[in-house]
Amino acid sequence: MTAKAGDKCDRPKQRTILLSEHPSDGTQTVYVTGQVITALRFEASVDPSKTKVIGWEGRLEPLTVVRNKVIIEPIRDLDGDEGLPLVVTLVDGTEIPFLVRPPWREKDSGGWPPILDQQVDVFKNRESYAAMHSALMDALKKNDALTEENERYREQENSIDHAYATLLANGEVKKTPFRFVAASRPKDSDMEMVVKVFSGPGKAAALVTLTNTGYGNTWAFADAYLTRDMASYTKRPFALRMTRATIVPGQSGTIAVVADKSAFEHEGQLVDLALQIFRSDGNLQVMVRMDRTLIRQ
Repeated sequence: MTAKAGDKCDRPKQRTILLSEHPSDGTQTVYVTGQVITALRFEASVDPSKTKVIGWEGRLEPLTVVRNKVIIEPIRDLDGDEGLPLVVTLVDGTEIPFLVRPPWREKDSGGWPPILDQQVDVFKNRESYAAMHSALMDALKKNDALTEENERYREQENSIDHAYATLLANGEVKKTPFRFVAASRPKDSDMEMVVKVFSGPGKAAALVTLTNTGYGNTWAFADAYLTRDMASYTKRPFALRMTRATIVPGQSGTIAVVADKSAFEHEGQLVDLALQIFRSDGNLQVMVRMDRTLIRQ
């Protein structure tokens, strides 16, 4: 399967790096992805003759230095374990080491979405106005993101659809208003899958059971989308609950989704939807057809 969950895993970001005087904090990481330009911006001009990246051949285009900026353009996505050492030398002789890496996997980041650096502002003088202003803007952005996420979680806890999804994920279908409609077993070489769809009064639901039959590879959930077609990743509203976000070989987990009638409404009528579940490598694990006829009036 080649579909990608690009909305969440490739979030362009502008961020600030304040250089530490502590020697153990010397190397900074820059997160890049294939065919997307990343710019490093410094307070002083950069010496192009002493700015270089090791092992760039076949991975990056040649570095471009424009006054106080260094432009990085990967030819392709870097592998998960790849890290390319980069040394940027300013005209005053200051050497700043970086490690050029692909965006982290969300399961390795404590739940934070992967970062894709679009512009990185690097400040040597921690007390400069520009440094303080940029750091303040970063802090405000992070605070806004946390506030938004906390509000979303609060709303979810009070949502009847999330309560239904929790019951479905835990196998307590009889405690919900849903009726079983159909089941299928999509094929996958490393995952045994059972998909069930349910009809409800003014709602529809899907239950996906995953059993990891691979050898040595842990499966990890990345994201889910409910859309009118495969080409769009604009989410329709839905409630999701899962018994576990990662599944080790031999282990099973369930993902339950509940969608209200309003999610199926488009231009005054009900339409069919597609539920797409993506794993942590960005590939589509399973697609579930959510037919409008599942909505009971």
